[in-house]
Amino acid sequence: MKKTVDVVIPVYKPGEEFKKLIQKLMKQTVQPEHIFILQTIEGDMAPMQSQDEKIKVYPIQKKEFDHGKTRDYGIRLSEADYVLLMTQDAIPADSHVIEQLLEGFQQEKAGIVYGRQLARKDADILEQMARLHNYPENSMLKTKADLERMGIQTYFNSDVCAMYDRNLYLALGGFSYPTIFNEDMIMASKFIQADYSVYYAADAKVIHSHSYNCRQQFVRSFDLGVSQKQYSEVFASISSEKEGAGFAKNTILTLCKKGRIFKAIYFAWQCGCRLVGYQLGLHYQKLSKKMILRCTMNPGYWEKED
Repeated sequence: MKKTVDVVIPVYKPGEEFKKLIQKLMKQTVQPEHIFILQTIEGDMAPMQSQDEKIKVYPIQKKEFDHGKTRDYGIRLSEADYVLLMTQDAIPADSHVIEQLLEGFQQEKAGIVYGRQLARKDADILEQMARLHNYPENSMLKTKADLERMGIQTYFNSDVCAMYDRNLYLALGGFSYPTIFNEDMIMASKFIQADYSVYYAADAKVIHSHSYNCRQQFVRSFDLGVSQKQYSEVFASISSEKEGAGFAKNTILTLCKKGRIFKAIYFAWQCGCRLVGYQLGLHYQKLSKKMILRCTMNPGYWEKED
């Protein structure tokens, strides 16, 4: 029997990349039944309109947006066998992304299949190296047996382009919330701990990358630390710092070998910003509200916390 797929995309002030994403989704070899757009709106902002019956737009008030809760809402709108979560700035590299993700569910007990993210053509060398580190050329299946060897990478998963077995997702309770960040890895941990597997499908490719400056790296890492502290039952037993240190060391060595000394120094400074942000996030409960709002990239989250 043919398996059905729906796509869920949270959006906020989408631009040209979002238009390209929709165009690419409409040209996939396996067509989605529906595309659910969860549009964050504020003030007198009007929801988008669609002339295509396949595309459904659901407005979400900005104060109600939550990385876990909003996506959970989208998945529960679906009645398909599988739901593909994407972000508004991820563009399918070809017409086989949905097809390749679906094939990943043929792997033993796969409950989540996520795709490969390729750096944009104009991406900085640091972003290119980061993408290659997190999204290598070879596919892999991750299970509970890999926790000791892979550590936190066992839970790695990205809702930039990740497909979920909807029935399993619902059976496991769905996304945890409130979540400031990391809802995808927290959900992957639920699958892994329930003895299901997470599959990385390297042939399912999307173009998605950002060249963050030091300030942006700091605030992202702060929110990462907050999420790991708030969901310590998931992250406390496996260190992410060792993984980060290994990547940093290899990147600096590679840059030096290529003669990119100043880029290596800049990257080292970025790493310092990430580490400070991450450590502050882990200890956010000791910080004042004013300090937290200066450190986070999601100030609206802290309004809900109040």
